[in-house]
Amino acid sequence: MLINQSIISDIKTIIAQSRDKAIRAVDHQRTLMYWHIGRRIFEEEQEGKERADYGKYLTEYIAKELEPEYGSGYSRQQIELFRQFYRVFPIANTLYSQLNWSQYKLLIRLDNQDCPFRERSNSLCHSISGVLLSQ
Repeated sequence: MLINQSIISDIKTIIAQSRDKAIRAVDHQRTLMYWHIGRRIFEEEQEGKERADYGKYLTEYIAKELEPEYGSGYSRQQIELFRQFYRVFPIANTLYSQLNWSQYKLLIRLDNQDCPFRERSNSLCHSISGVLLSQ
């Protein structure tokens, strides 16, 4: 019986492509989870009277409750990043599935006094996403 020698390489390609797609899907879902956490924190902050003080207290409280159970990915700094993530990208549908959390963290850091990022987040993200995806 003759077996086509390319079958193994074809199957390996299928496996590799499926793994890559699965990794991207999981990473996108994790990014969406961070966005939803950020939205919930932002909504809670809007109920606080002393927003600056309450926001600091809130992120510390959330980290204190979550970090022991879920690890350092839920530290005060990370919780604050989730909140900033929602503020920079307030519409979930504008999130790019091709970008991972590390790339979004870079974009969040662009949101400062010198760059009116929020008003241009979609166009800037679109421009920068090509650069990030080529890395």
